[in-house]
Amino acid sequence: MLAWIRNEIRWRRGGPVNATMRAVTQSVLGGTEVLRLEDVARPEPFYGEVLVRVHAASLNPVDPAAREIGLYIGEPPFTLGWDVSGVVEQVGIGVTRFRVGDEVFGMPRFPHRAGAHAEYLTAPARDLALKPASLSHVEAAALPLTGLTAWQSLIPRARIRKGQTVLIHAAAGGIGHLAVQIAKSAGARVIGTASAANREFVLGLGADEVVDYRNEDFTKAVEDVDVVLSTLGGDVAERSVSVIRDGGTLLQMHYSTRDRAFPEAVRRGIDTRFQLVEPDGSGLEALADLVERDLLRVHVARVFALEEFAAAHALMEAGGFAGKLVFGLV
Repeated sequence: MLAWIRNEIRWRRGGPVNATMRAVTQSVLGGTEVLRLEDVARPEPFYGEVLVRVHAASLNPVDPAAREIGLYIGEPPFTLGWDVSGVVEQVGIGVTRFRVGDEVFGMPRFPHRAGAHAEYLTAPARDLALKPASLSHVEAAALPLTGLTAWQSLIPRARIRKGQTVLIHAAAGGIGHLAVQIAKSAGARVIGTASAANREFVLGLGADEVVDYRNEDFTKAVEDVDVVLSTLGGDVAERSVSVIRDGGTLLQMHYSTRDRAFPEAVRRGIDTRFQLVEPDGSGLEALADLVERDLLRVHVARVFALEEFAAAHALMEAGGFAGKLVFGLV
């Protein structure tokens, strides 16, 4: 019986996989110096999973944090990365959502280990969606984590609607530039905070107004908004409470503010719960629909080869760029 099951698994997967692949790995926590590009065993899909040949994988702020302190994923060894776009190479038992050869994108397993910064990864089929035909793999890999963060916050949770006003901090950033477009697609009036250098970029996304955070106090420039989206640490989230109407929503996503109390928000009925993005195949399909309707575009600031992992991590930590950083593998 066990022999039959093993043969069935191999047959459904397309045969045994004994090959290796390249992956950016680390065996200790630390700075970029702990990263290594190594040959490791290529994974095999389990029940309900697919094997994806990675064409592109993006970098997010959570990656350097996981590299340095093990945020969410604990102690090494591990391979970082969640955002991925690629082609299905093998299909595990029970998967009906995809076939071999399908182009897919997604953010599998977050916040658990996924290992997207490699030539292959396995993923639960329900954590992926078909890649929009109008996007390259590089563009599609830049979309999942930031796009789902913005989508899940603004649509299912805040339920923004036509006529409401939304303030989006760091509107030129990875999450922010997508949040601006998602809010506009829902009919909201959008105010973004950004540097003067990124003003035209944010306006080009559809924002109705841009506040230069370096030279202007947003708490004096903005008032009575329905929703604030903040991915920033420090006191930005707490200060944002003062510009929200009674009963409004503060979408706060910076890990450092997850347990912070906001007495004024409690008093005024403002929802300030910390939110963490979840894998979401239906959410990916909603983002793909916006892309296909030309209501959402992802901005890629720079593409790196996998061998340039140290430079990519260094730029992510330095910041100052608009949009996303992506590893292009194929």
